[in-house]
Order: sequence, then structure tokens, then C-alpha cells
Amino acid sequence: MSETTAPPSTTLRRTLTLPLLVFYGLGVTIGAGIFALVGEVLALAGDRAPQSFLLAAVIAGATGLSYAILVRLYPRAGGEAIFVNRGLGRTAGFLAGFGVVLTAIISSAVITLAFAGYAASFLPLPEPVLAIGILAILAAIACWGVRESVIFAAVITVLELATLVLIAAFGLPEFVSLHTTAAAFTPPDSLATLNPVLAGAILAFFAFIGFEDIENMAEETRDPARTAPRAILWTLGLTAIVYLSVSLVAASVPQRELIANSQAPMAVLFELATGYPGDAVAVMASIAMVNGILVQIVMAARVLYGMAGEGQMPAFLGQVHARRRTPVVATLLTTAVILLLAMTFPLVALAEITSLVTLAVFAMVNLSLFAIGRKSTDPLAARFHWWGIPAAALCLAILLWNLSAMM
Repeated sequence: MSETTAPPSTTLRRTLTLPLLVFYGLGVTIGAGIFALVGEVLALAGDRAPQSFLLAAVIAGATGLSYAILVRLYPRAGGEAIFVNRGLGRTAGFLAGFGVVLTAIISSAVITLAFAGYAASFLPLPEPVLAIGILAILAAIACWGVRESVIFAAVITVLELATLVLIAAFGLPEFVSLHTTAAAFTPPDSLATLNPVLAGAILAFFAFIGFEDIENMAEETRDPARTAPRAILWTLGLTAIVYLSVSLVAASVPQRELIANSQAPMAVLFELATGYPGDAVAVMASIAMVNGILVQIVMAARVLYGMAGEGQMPAFLGQVHARRRTPVVATLLTTAVILLLAMTFPLVALAEITSLVTLAVFAMVNLSLFAIGRKSTDPLAARFHWWGIPAAALCLAILLWNLSAMM
């Protein structure tokens, strides 16, 4: 056995606290998506764009509650694979875990290409070289240590949050009034006004995806049965507050058509709200891309590690580096596949499929809560096992909506 390969008994290092885990959750949830989606939701829902984000928060929260309950029972890496394995069986568990890894890898490949294209506009290097370079750096950080990876992601998350908080801090007192707030939250009174809100909510929902990655860090978290559920709920709550504030400013700005029609809507909103140039926000969007790649590499490696522990993946993916205490083999494999996809496959169609896979995994996790909770001695799981049925139905309804939109 080499010096760098740990024996099977080596475990992941428990080093993450609640604040670090919340920063990780915010980093993977508040990513590059919100920087683009705010304009699209505004174009769909108009005055009622904040309603779309509020409804999206409720939809995400329905599944978030299931995750929070299940991670108390199974605070282990590879959360979805384990939850569904216990609730719906080995085959379904494998499909859930494989789906999570697949979506992480595809989305990271898409983001890598987007970042390489952006970086090539000011760096005199070919895009493939830039893609290889950024993935090599991020893989090294991910292999270095989970604490270091999460701290790196947390620093970028603070910058992302600072941008959104500045928009809210300047824009709320400047543009938001009782009149604009009433217009934003007046319930739709007909199908003609309800449909745009629903369409905007389904789009905004994807800006909340990411909270579910928290449970995959459970084996590196101190007191995970207590800390991980709290981190999921804190992440969803803080994300909802930030998104609602920013969307309320966007809906209240007199020149909001500039935001809805822009390729860089958050940069335009930043300029309108603060009076400062939005160039820094465009840079921030590219930095958010890097953050998104890192957290997905970290998460996907933990899912592979957890699935290896369940016997659903080859045992070598469960190896942990003796000194760094990270799943180096799984991390390097994840990064290599991301690079392969980025270099060889057309990813637009695959990227569309990732949202459908994510919703299918959410539905399976919710159904697993129902199956597990019915027989569980845990009082919370037993009391709320029924929650899995309406939460799964909600995910399946959104899944069918998206399928119909693609046809």
C-alpha cells in the first residue's frame, strides 16, 4: 500500500461547524443562477416576481424539511443514496445517488465551459487550457482538506452575498414603498395573473437548489445529527430572505424593463439600485461560477464515497487519504469526468436534463421519508412521515410541468 493511500479504516475528518456548513450551503445555493434568473423571473411575473420567489421558497422548503428529518437519522456522506436505499430499496438508492453525481458533474462541466469562455475574453489563452487550469486548481483545493475547501467557498460566498445585500440595502429604501409592496404581494385574481407567477416560481425554484448538498458533508461535521438539519433550514431561510429582498427591489425599480431585457440583469440592477458601475457584479458572477464548480466537486466526491460504503460503487472510491482525510480518489475521478464532458460533449441538452433528474431525486427522497418514518422509532420522523407524500407530489408536478415545456 502506498504512503498516500489510507487503509479502509481511515475516516473523514469531522471539522465543520454550523457556521461553516451554512456557508457551504449558501455557497452552493446562492450561485451564478440568481445572477441570471432574476431578470427572467421579472420578465415572466412582472410586479409579482417576489411572489414567484416566495412560492419557490415554499416548494424548496417542502423537500428541505424531508432532508432535515432524514439527515438526523442517517448523518452520512452520500445522503440521497442512503435515504432512498433505506426507504425504497437498493436499486432506487443507486439511481438516486448516481443521479446526484451525474447532475453535479454535468452542471460543473457546463459552468467550466462558461467560465473558460468568459476568462478567454481577457486572458490570452485557449479555452481548453483555461478549463484544465481552473479544474486542476479546484481539484487541488478539494483534495487539500474539507475545511480549507469550505473556507475558500465561504470567502467567495461572502462576496456574492455582499453584492446582493448591497442591492437590497440601497434599493429597498430608495424604490420600495407600500404601493410597490402591495402590488408585489397582491394574490392573483385569475388564471391569467396566476400562470405567470407559477411559471416564474418554477424558474425561481432552481435558484434554491443546492441546499440538499449539505447532508453529504455530514461525516465531516461535528454533531451532524443536530448540526446538518439546522444548516439546511438556516440555508433555506437566509436564501429566501435575500432572494425576496432583491426581487422586491427589482420589481419596484421604475426602469425594470432594462433588468428583464439584459444579458447581465444583476449588474443592471446593481447600477440602478446603488448608482455604482455594475462591472464588478459581472466579475462576481464569474467568481460565483468558480464557487459552484468547487462545491459540486466536493459534494459529488462525498456521494461516491458514501455509495462505496453502501456497496453501490467500487470500494476504491471509498478510500480516504491518510493525512488529508479527504476522498482523494473520488475527487480526482469526479474532476476527470467533468473535464472529459467539458471537452468532448455538447452539454446544452444534458444541462436541461439535470433539472429533471434533480426533481426525480427530490421525489424519491420525499417518498423515502414516508417509507422510513412509518417504521421509525425516531419521534420526529414518525410524526412527520406523512409529509413525504405531498412534498413528493409537488416535485412530480414540477417535473411534469418541465417535461411538458420541453415538448
